[in-house]
Amino acid sequence: MLANIGRRLPLLYGLAAAAFVTAAPAHAAPEEYTIDPEHFSIGFMASHVGYADVLGMFLEANGSFTYDADAATLSDIRIEIESDSVFSNHKKRDRHLRSPDFLNAREFPKIVFTGTGATKTGETTGIVEGQLELLGQSQPVSLEITLNKAAVYPFGHGKYTLGISARAGFKRSAFGMTYSVDDLVGDDVELILEFEANRQ
Repeated sequence: MLANIGRRLPLLYGLAAAAFVTAAPAHAAPEEYTIDPEHFSIGFMASHVGYADVLGMFLEANGSFTYDADAATLSDIRIEIESDSVFSNHKKRDRHLRSPDFLNAREFPKIVFTGTGATKTGETTGIVEGQLELLGQSQPVSLEITLNKAAVYPFGHGKYTLGISARAGFKRSAFGMTYSVDDLVGDDVELILEFEANRQ
C-alpha cells in the first residue's frame, strides 16, 4: 500500500500544482488611460498685492498615463496645457497673462508636466514626482494625488474610469517669471487639477 502511495505522489503533486495555478488570482497588466477633455479642470491661485488670491483656469489641456491597478502605481504621466487658454474672468488681465511678462504664450504655447516617479502614501493617495516645463525651463514639481473613484462609467461612453484630484505648488520665479514678484503678484502658485480618465 505504501508503495502504491509512493508511486502516486508525483501525480498528486502535479495535480495540486495545476490546481494552485488555476486558482491563483490573475494580475491585470498596467493599462493606459486618457484624460477626458470634457471633464478636465485646471485651476491656479496666486496672491494679488497681498489682498486676496486671484483664481484662474486653463480651458484647454490633454493628458494620459499608465495605471497598474494591482500595484496602485502611475507611470508614463504627461499633461499638456495650452498657455493661451488662460482665463481669469478679466479680459485685460488675461491678455497680460498671455504676454511676455507672464506666460509668453506666443513663444511658449504649451505648459507640460511629465511624471518621473510615483509613491503610494495611502489606500487612495500618492505623490507623483515630475518635471514642469514652463517658459522653456524645466523644474521639479510634486503632485499630491487622490484617487476619488474607480469604476465603470454609469452612462455615456461606459468605459472604466478613474476620478482624480491633484494639487501642486511652485514658485513662478523659478521659471524666470519675475514680473512684479516683489510687490504686486505673489511668487507662490497653487495648481489645482480635477479630472476623469478613461481606460483605453
